[in-house]
Amino acid sequence: MTTMTDSSVREFKMPDVGEGLTEAEILKWYVQPGDTVTDGQVVCEVETAKAAVELPIPYDGVVRELHFPEGTTVDVGTSIIAVAVGDGAAAVAEPVQEAVAETVAEEPKPEGRQPVLVGYGVSTSATRRRPRKGAEAPAAAQTPSAAIQAELNGHGHAAPASAAPAPAAPAAPVTGDRPLAKPPVRKLAKDLGVDLATVVPSGPDGIITREDVHAAVSATTPAAQPEAAPAAVAPAPSPTAAPASYDGTRETRVPVKGVRKATAAAMVGSAFTAPHVTEFVTVDVTRTMKLVEELKQDKEYAGLRVNPLLLIAKALLVAIRRNPDINASWDEAAQEIVVKHYVNLGIAAATPRGLIVPNIKDAHAQTLPQLAGALGELVSTAREGKTSPAAMQGGTVTITNVGVFGVDTGTPILNPGESAILAVGAIKLQPWVHKGKVKPRQVTTLALSFDHRLVDGELGSKVLADVAAVLEQPKRLISWA
Repeated sequence: MTTMTDSSVREFKMPDVGEGLTEAEILKWYVQPGDTVTDGQVVCEVETAKAAVELPIPYDGVVRELHFPEGTTVDVGTSIIAVAVGDGAAAVAEPVQEAVAETVAEEPKPEGRQPVLVGYGVSTSATRRRPRKGAEAPAAAQTPSAAIQAELNGHGHAAPASAAPAPAAPAAPVTGDRPLAKPPVRKLAKDLGVDLATVVPSGPDGIITREDVHAAVSATTPAAQPEAAPAAVAPAPSPTAAPASYDGTRETRVPVKGVRKATAAAMVGSAFTAPHVTEFVTVDVTRTMKLVEELKQDKEYAGLRVNPLLLIAKALLVAIRRNPDINASWDEAAQEIVVKHYVNLGIAAATPRGLIVPNIKDAHAQTLPQLAGALGELVSTAREGKTSPAAMQGGTVTITNVGVFGVDTGTPILNPGESAILAVGAIKLQPWVHKGKVKPRQVTTLALSFDHRLVDGELGSKVLADVAAVLEQPKRLISWA
């Protein structure tokens, strides 16, 4: 998504990288003003409510300006980078390089080119968040891909040098620029009587954090104690003094954004929209565990991920084929029940970014080896944080494996737009009556939550019973096929 502002400059806008997403956070810039970019080159990484995505630039040119620093949440359709193209590329490259050279010359300690925050000059919109000239951009925390991209753009040596300017952050007040801090932090500083110009920032891009403010208070309290005592009594009755009770050493406040924000909204919406019912069954899966070990030795499954989840997924697909009405959704606007004739099987995955539920498209049509390959790819992609938004769209039914944490069972909340979710508990060796005798057997507990608006107790019970029956007697995968 681009816009021509004049004959030589193009504005690249934040695209909708998912379906209906309205905003994305800029995680990392891979370019700086003055860098030459080519069509298809990745210029930044952004995080939406669904995934982290790298954005390529769709044309050749020279970076003129980055409109937002890293960590800024930007609405879809907002320009994030200006690129000079054609004849304008050469014209912008030289002035930008001279400006960078002047910036480096003014700094006494660092050697080589230093990354600087961009977006200087008069802001065209009061809503734009731009850094100040005195702030320094972090480069030491680059990911491997970011380091490679930076090297291609001539910033390969910026990361080691960025460690040196860190102590120079207090020099910001000398420039007369306003210190960088979020509104809640500014309010905290005001309530505590702290001048932000005297605070040493520790956050990214030279941003002052709550911990920095509290550290400044701790550093000044011993010297100012005799004079501060009378003043402390005055603000006590004021409600605005409440934030002063916050102890940064005992609590950590984490902004709700990205995947966590989307998950929270989805779970609240699901829990208070769909009437949930959860049923449980405990089943002997000893034969299933034996089959898993046999499949691991099968040459057809060489290199594939074979585990109990594979057969549990196949058992659920068989149960859906026998009870197709479970694979449906509720259309409130049309007052219709939409029965799906395909199964996009979602697998809940815990990742460093939070809980995501990518799904295997048309899982009902896949053979067991194909399903094993799809599961393996889904899990590895999720762990690497490379799951695409498209992979998390259009799910029809979900499996969540709480057993990997040693948990026996749970009452899972439906993924929005779906009518059922199966929770799988830990598989444990337990005493079990088998052929009239008490023997140690591999046992697990399954829990099926379903939307009672469109799934009656009978239908939900049949689905859960069929899944259990397949896991107890895996040969039913053939007889019920």
